[in-house]
Amino acid sequence: MNSSVDTNDCLDHEIVELHQFLYDQYGYDFRDYTKASQKRRLMYFLEKNQLTSVSEIKEKISLDKGFLEKLLNCLTIPTTEFFRDPPFYKVVKECVIPVLKTYAFIKLWHAGCSTGEEVFSMAILLKEENLLDRTLIYATDINPVAIEKAKKGMVPSSSIKRATNLYFASAENEALHQYWNVHHNFATLDHSIMKNIVFSEHNLATDHVFGEMQMIICRNVLIYFNRILQEKVLELFAQSLCRSGFLGLGAKESLAFFRLERDFEAVSKPERIYRKKSRCA
Repeated sequence: MNSSVDTNDCLDHEIVELHQFLYDQYGYDFRDYTKASQKRRLMYFLEKNQLTSVSEIKEKISLDKGFLEKLLNCLTIPTTEFFRDPPFYKVVKECVIPVLKTYAFIKLWHAGCSTGEEVFSMAILLKEENLLDRTLIYATDINPVAIEKAKKGMVPSSSIKRATNLYFASAENEALHQYWNVHHNFATLDHSIMKNIVFSEHNLATDHVFGEMQMIICRNVLIYFNRILQEKVLELFAQSLCRSGFLGLGAKESLAFFRLERDFEAVSKPERIYRKKSRCA
């Protein structure tokens, strides 16, 4: 039993050292990500790459830059989907869009955008509401590989059918296929959707305020952070939002029990959409 505890403690120590190494050498900060999630991801990564210890990862990274990209893909969990959670987009359309229409120019920040599918979903919704031409969408992620993929606006053509089903569950104005140029095995998003999206790397753990936004969307990212980092990131969002700006979180995330909960009012608690009060306490 003691041997098992010692082994577990050794693994925890190696993970701490790896996180510090990634931060010191490359600026990627995973030090305040949840320990359990990081351990699961790293154990999976070791098995997949036939490694026996976390310390070996540092050696591999030093010899192969591509190996760092593989590790980042594992640690950042780059998953996203078109119109994921259709009720979220329905509430945006019914409760958020009418307010956004009152602005002459709209700035929207999609933090933790991964490969971009949810960003594209929001851009399509804005286009259908005749808002995209006066909107600038900042799409950011810590993972450079995911960002480069998102910039291409390219998805497997097989995913379009599922995207269409989810799309019709949240918006019924147009036909989704008109926004895509379909080739044999893949489809590229039309330029009319992509032109107002700016993709860039951004580290929520270390980078600073991101302008005066009318809306910030960060869905299913905070669940991978510990309480300290969650608080820090939510403060960052609050500072980056204009007065009465909107914040959209993931289905398992909320502002409940955080200090800044008092600075927001719920637009839709089930869909985790909040609005910053015009005067904060």
